[in-house]
Amino acid sequence: FVPLALLEMVGVDGVLRADGLAFVLGAAVLGLADDAYSGPSRGWRGHFAAVRDGRFSTGALKAVGIAGLALYVTSAPDDVGRWVLGALVLVLATNLFNLLDLRPGRAVKGYVLVAAACAIAAWDERVATGLAAYTGAIVAAGLFDLREQGMMGDTGSNAIGAVAGLWLIATIDSTGGLAVCVAVLAALTAYGEFRSISAFIERTPVFRHLDSLGRVNRA
Repeated sequence: FVPLALLEMVGVDGVLRADGLAFVLGAAVLGLADDAYSGPSRGWRGHFAAVRDGRFSTGALKAVGIAGLALYVTSAPDDVGRWVLGALVLVLATNLFNLLDLRPGRAVKGYVLVAAACAIAAWDERVATGLAAYTGAIVAAGLFDLREQGMMGDTGSNAIGAVAGLWLIATIDSTGGLAVCVAVLAALTAYGEFRSISAFIERTPVFRHLDSLGRVNRA
């Protein structure tokens, strides 16, 4: 995912530049730490409960670190509302793709849907070129995950979620649009925390079919 992160420097409209590179790489490194040293805690509730009880949690470290990176990347002193909303989009998108990555290829398919939505919402040649480059890199890496020849882990899903979040804030022009995006991402995150996204996908025929496409074991 280092080559994927390096593509961030190509970006559009100023937001996907070296700051974006720092966010993607930082999110991936924090995910790697969680992959390597995580304990039994799961979900935001579990990680922060561990901290409350005086135990170290790589998940809490990841959450705080990604929040700090998101505030840095979206820093806009002249528009505090957009700054905060943009940071929330980055944090929630990164975490959501972490929640999605419970089946081979699911995070990559989720990214493709986000990329398609961004292309439709803000179509121009630069956005199309950037989306094609990112999507190509993510799909190429994701094929190994889909065919169960490798595993994304938090490292990969964080990187994909970070890129998805960056594209969302790059293509949503209005503060109101960002607020709607935050509300949708927050609702999906809350559902994943208290219910099961996998169970929802399994009982929804369209999503179940998309989820199984290309997988070695479709059960």
